[in-house]
Amino acid sequence: MIRTALCLLVSFGAIVAAVDTTVTPVDYAHDGVALRGALAMPAAAKPSAGVLVVPEWWGMNDYAQRRARELAERGYAAFACDMYGAGKVTDDPKQAGAWAGPFYQDRSLMVSRARAGLAVLAGRSGLAAERLSAIGFCFGGTVVLELARAGEPLHLAASFHGGLSTTTAVSPGGIKARILVLHGGSDPMVPPADVAAFAGEMIAAKAAWDMQIYGRALHAFTNPKARELHAVLPAVDYNPEAEQASLAALLERLPR
Repeated sequence: MIRTALCLLVSFGAIVAAVDTTVTPVDYAHDGVALRGALAMPAAAKPSAGVLVVPEWWGMNDYAQRRARELAERGYAAFACDMYGAGKVTDDPKQAGAWAGPFYQDRSLMVSRARAGLAVLAGRSGLAAERLSAIGFCFGGTVVLELARAGEPLHLAASFHGGLSTTTAVSPGGIKARILVLHGGSDPMVPPADVAAFAGEMIAAKAAWDMQIYGRALHAFTNPKARELHAVLPAVDYNPEAEQASLAALLERLPR
């Protein structure tokens, strides 16, 4: 168990006094697959709301755990879930693609695996469904949008530089969560045609949704490691201004 002491942080777009937190590995399972996530909790008080954090396609790595810890420092219960299996983390794009591929091909598997993480969060935090939200980054952004399309009664489903296309048909009124899409306007992996199609989908579904577009931002703009990958993967790059703006937009919409 990792403990974070009281300190001043520049997290989620503002300087805040952090609360003492604990981060605990949690073993759980889905459909016979052993999974290991990380639960970040405020140590001093009961959290008022909970947030599921769905990782990028690299797996449940330090970045996902960092985002969960930052949320706990703001007073939320946050669970960084595992989509692939305990210990399945990589820096290799080919391996990441191989692990993510089955979920892109089977959206029902994507949703049920994420729901297993939501169940862990709800059970450990004691929070009702209306006090739970889900956020995801890249692959994880796609996951949380699919959770919303499946009718999960989340307070908020927020996608950071996630894929917007889907094979899921949604009836009007079928989306219960409020949707927030935080998108890099120069992201070649999610082109303008996908953005337009998503807007049409949300309008037809009569969803409560909004989108913020950061014009110069590329894919993975919230992750500093994307800067290291930019030379070999030109579609990705870190953009600190877009990172801070998008995280501030998230906090404006999360329940207090």
